[in-house]
Amino acid sequence: MLTIVCQEPGLLRAEQREKPSRRPGETLVRIERVGVCGTDLHIFSGNQPYLNYPRVMGHEISATVTETEADSGLAEGDLVYVMPYLSCGDCVACRQGKTNCCTRIQVLGVHCDGAMTGYLSLPHSALFRADGLDADQAAMVEFLAIGAHAVRRGEVAAQQQVLVVGAGPIGMAVARFARLRGARVTVLDGRTDRLAFCAEHLGVQATVALGEDDEARLRDLTGGDFFDVVFDATGNPRAMERGFAFIAHGGKYVLVSIVQGNLSFADPEFHKREATLLGSRNATAEDFRHVHDCLRRGLVPTQALNTHRLRLEDVPEAFPPLLDPAEGVVKALIEC
Repeated sequence: MLTIVCQEPGLLRAEQREKPSRRPGETLVRIERVGVCGTDLHIFSGNQPYLNYPRVMGHEISATVTETEADSGLAEGDLVYVMPYLSCGDCVACRQGKTNCCTRIQVLGVHCDGAMTGYLSLPHSALFRADGLDADQAAMVEFLAIGAHAVRRGEVAAQQQVLVVGAGPIGMAVARFARLRGARVTVLDGRTDRLAFCAEHLGVQATVALGEDDEARLRDLTGGDFFDVVFDATGNPRAMERGFAFIAHGGKYVLVSIVQGNLSFADPEFHKREATLLGSRNATAEDFRHVHDCLRRGLVPTQALNTHRLRLEDVPEAFPPLLDPAEGVVKALIEC
């Protein structure tokens, strides 16, 4: 089966591998679509933590069941989406139901090989029937679930002022699910095309472009109070540190992105606000099911989000341009 391997930063190679055999407790699936994530771009660029090369990328997955067990709850021919965070089930996090931050987590396409290939054999528990969705939508459930999980972590409520910093796909997912909770959402980013997309397709109330007057604009939009919940989805250390200044008194700051290294903030400013700092990692089955329901109800504009398509065999040549902002990529889908 055709498999795309990231041999080292900047180098993708196509190779043929043997089709995997189904193991006990697992389901064999044929890959249909793979969404290209910021994580994949970071792997290709060489700045992704938790990773060793070579690696088969791809963790935003839709697939078709080809072989399974009678008690799996699945049947041959079922379209499924994949929760790619393979957890141990017995660590301190898993015992609390927080499988998204398992101490021994193996994320497909990061810690172990992912879906830029023909087939995978995966635990039954990682697969969800995608009833009411098509293959494109099913491949988008994972990145949307990360945004939905962050919004749940931040306990966003109706009429709250919410700021999303970073208008990449994850930031867009956060913005959309915050809007679905009835929050008033502002998006801050340096790319005017991404801000225009948020305004046109995601229903946000305001967008602010990075610049000398951005803080003043954010202050004015909230009557001087700033934001009840701030989300960072930039993956930029300076932006993450700057975001502390935008938290309202009594507010929350949710770090959805991850960077290598340390962050710092002014403790007096943080303390006087009695602010809450939260990390948000991956998502849980609850978040996946919530996203699935929202997609079935037509509450997320998946067609607009899918701006680019490429075939698996074309990935070595077609993947690098996806990093170019001039390409206007929001979500690229690979057809397998």
